[in-house]
Amino acid sequence: VQLQASGGGLVQAGGSLRLSCAASGRTFTRDALEWFRQAPGKVREFVGAIRWSTGSTYYADSVKGRFTISKDNAKNTVYLQMNSLKAEDTAVYYCAVRYELLSTRVSDMDSWGKGTQVTVSS
Repeated sequence: VQLQASGGGLVQAGGSLRLSCAASGRTFTRDALEWFRQAPGKVREFVGAIRWSTGSTYYADSVKGRFTISKDNAKNTVYLQMNSLKAEDTAVYYCAVRYELLSTRVSDMDSWGKGTQVTVSS
């Protein structure tokens, strides 16, 4: 599977961005499409995920209520809508896929896309 994340950029605190993750090479069924982020000097962390089959979503506490994950089955694309952005949301954002089972652990992901930089200015 190939994953391509896009949509990053520079935004002021309080603003919004929408990231996209376009997937190819696999027909998703029970897989989980996930978002992680890595800030400078920090470990990569789970942001949120969506189960492809049900559309159920899960979020890290740090983004709950501000970020929303959705998908477009026809486009094989997952979106991360980020609202009320804070300076601490600044990071490289990655999309990943976990086959069959959702996980919040970096080591459990089966494939990664290249990241997209999100910078929030305060």
